[in-house]
Amino acid sequence: MAEKTIQVAVVGMGYWGKNLVRNLHALDALAVVCDDDPDRRVIVEQQYPSVRFTPDFHDVLADKALDAVMLATPAATHGEMTKAALEAGKDVFVEKPLALDVVDADELIALADKHQRILMVGHILRYHPAVIRLMELVNDGALGKLEYVYSNRLNMGKIRTEENILWSFAPHDVSVMLALLGEEPTQVTCQGGAYLNTGIYDVTMSQFVFPSGVRGHIFVSWLHPFKEQRLVLVGSEKMAVFDDTAEDKLVLYPHRVQWKGRVPTAVKAAAEADSLEPREPLRAECEHFLDCVRTRRRPTTDGSEGLRVLKVLQACHEALGVAAGGIPRPKRAEIVGVKTPYYAHPTACIDEGCEIGEGTKIWHFSHVMKGARIGRRCSFGQNTNVDRDVVIGDNVKVQNNVSIYTGAVIEDDVFLGPSCVLTNVTNPRSQVVRRSLYEKTLLKRGASIGANATIVCGVTVGRYAFVAAGAVVSRDVPDYALMVGVPARRAGWMSRHGHRLKDPDADGIMVCPESSYRYRETTPGVLRCIDLDEDAPLPEDKATGLRPYDSFKT
Repeated sequence: MAEKTIQVAVVGMGYWGKNLVRNLHALDALAVVCDDDPDRRVIVEQQYPSVRFTPDFHDVLADKALDAVMLATPAATHGEMTKAALEAGKDVFVEKPLALDVVDADELIALADKHQRILMVGHILRYHPAVIRLMELVNDGALGKLEYVYSNRLNMGKIRTEENILWSFAPHDVSVMLALLGEEPTQVTCQGGAYLNTGIYDVTMSQFVFPSGVRGHIFVSWLHPFKEQRLVLVGSEKMAVFDDTAEDKLVLYPHRVQWKGRVPTAVKAAAEADSLEPREPLRAECEHFLDCVRTRRRPTTDGSEGLRVLKVLQACHEALGVAAGGIPRPKRAEIVGVKTPYYAHPTACIDEGCEIGEGTKIWHFSHVMKGARIGRRCSFGQNTNVDRDVVIGDNVKVQNNVSIYTGAVIEDDVFLGPSCVLTNVTNPRSQVVRRSLYEKTLLKRGASIGANATIVCGVTVGRYAFVAAGAVVSRDVPDYALMVGVPARRAGWMSRHGHRLKDPDADGIMVCPESSYRYRETTPGVLRCIDLDEDAPLPEDKATGLRPYDSFKT
């Protein structure tokens, strides 16, 4: 019986995607190319006339004839697009990195397992004949005891502006280093420079210490006068050099160190070129993916391998001390000895996989759960709880005994008073599981919720609204509204500075006694500050030291 022909769509036909297209077409597996560039449609129609072209990713997801999707899109899209493809029932090959956050990567792995889908990450060097041979040499002990491993990946080539060099070049070398050593680093340091674009590093040097005592470094740069792709393994018996730009790609050096008069002396020996199978790594990688789709066996570079690489990349990123390109600050920093940018009391429990911004303080007996995202300069009092996937902006003040449940989105400058309550299910029952029915509750910028107040799930509390102590909010609250009672009703208007506005004058103007900003109802039930742009933060207040904060984006 003939083997089933696997039908694959390549999404993204840019700098690297065109190579996937070429190889898959040669393997008779290319069915669809998806790209929004009309020039690439012309290329596909001319070079691959039997292949369907579409600019719409949703068209790919809806095509039941497709077995698998290969993603060669910008790194920032990997998590979302991989999730969509897995949920559509497709096997997925995604170019490195798997995602930009370990939480997202964990979810993708769980999703692939749930739907029994193949998930493979494009760490191409793992399929290079030289790396495969190095794995054999290390496992057979031919190099002796490994002492040091390093990689230089340098070039004056394509310079990216959407991701830094660490995330663009280093994943390949991290993947190989982890595979060769069979362990993850216990210590990570990283330095670099951003010369062309602020916050986007062009050169980085990452250094590692592994549990076995092996040390290593990875040097990457796209500001280098010549191309160098060299991996060096220093062993007690032999040294190995994998130079992907040389004719002899793998060379062994049986050098030794001899001690004479208690002085170490180098004893050099002739280099030995190791013969390799002449095979294109990308072709081997594509064949491996197709074979995994066909046989349902786990890929060499599966989601778990991609997650291990991602953890090291995030640790390096933390060591750089940057938050550019949309990369979150992970809790991983604490594991590798890098000081976290926030403060947590020793009694607080901070789950791995949450994101907490610089300057935030978390006090006694509080708990931040995996997947939560908290901004900068926030304060969480005693016995507070932040549930999975909660989103909290900058400068949010949460008083004692407040639980913020999944479904809540809290924008910048919100105040939550002691023991106030946020719910996420309208009709809770202990015996009925309603996790899939959690409702979104949105507290917009500058809102204040009083002590013991209750916010029923599914409502939106407007900007700078003020909910009085003990009130129960069951409907949407307009901007600047003062809400009191059970159920809560609007009893007046509040200024941005938290003062109740007096009755309007003859021109319909109400004035804040602290700031002198003027307010007016533009339509019945809608108040606006006529002296400030509604999307602008409060100007700096020299008397109180109040600083302007960045606009919150969900």
